[in-house]
Amino acid sequence: MRRTRRVAAALAAGVLTVVLVGCEAGDDGAGGGEASASATPTAAEAALPDLVGKGLLSAREAAGEAGFEEVGSHDALGRARGQALQRNWKVCFQEPAAGRHPADTEVDLGVVKLDEECPEKDGEVEEAKDSMPDFSGKSARAARRSLDDSTSIEVRDVSGEKRVVVMESNWRVCGQSPEPGAKLTGQPVRLDVVKFEEKCP
Repeated sequence: MRRTRRVAAALAAGVLTVVLVGCEAGDDGAGGGEASASATPTAAEAALPDLVGKGLLSAREAAGEAGFEEVGSHDALGRARGQALQRNWKVCFQEPAAGRHPADTEVDLGVVKLDEECPEKDGEVEEAKDSMPDFSGKSARAARRSLDDSTSIEVRDVSGEKRVVVMESNWRVCGQSPEPGAKLTGQPVRLDVVKFEEKCP
């Protein structure tokens, strides 16, 4: 006698998964084996347009119309500024590049403000892992976001004016301790900064 103990079917985002588990028992009550089968079609592809040079809001809309729903952005100058007013930003870099990709691919746009020049390379600061990154020229805010939340960080104005650093995205790193490449073991970090329009001493 064959008895189906469980039949589950799930349909989500175009992916169908069916799991069947069977149990076979004879007169002596001995159990039979279990079997499962699944089918997971790959995500449909879509053509991502070239978004470089577009305004941020227009770029997001173009990516969405092409079928890409996951679209993020970051400050390409390494200042870690937010893009609340999207019409004030333009696209300098995109990842992935224009072309065909799975529609569930996350699109990331490197942007600057409309009155700013695009840098030669994307200045996004990567997350610090085992060693100290080089924060030179990046904002104090970008450096802070790169480091682990548990890190003790001192940010000090080295212009000679001894100003209090309030909006860290407006201050750039001139020096740091530990030095770039040093192993991170939970030690405190010091960032020596000036405002972006100022020269490092």
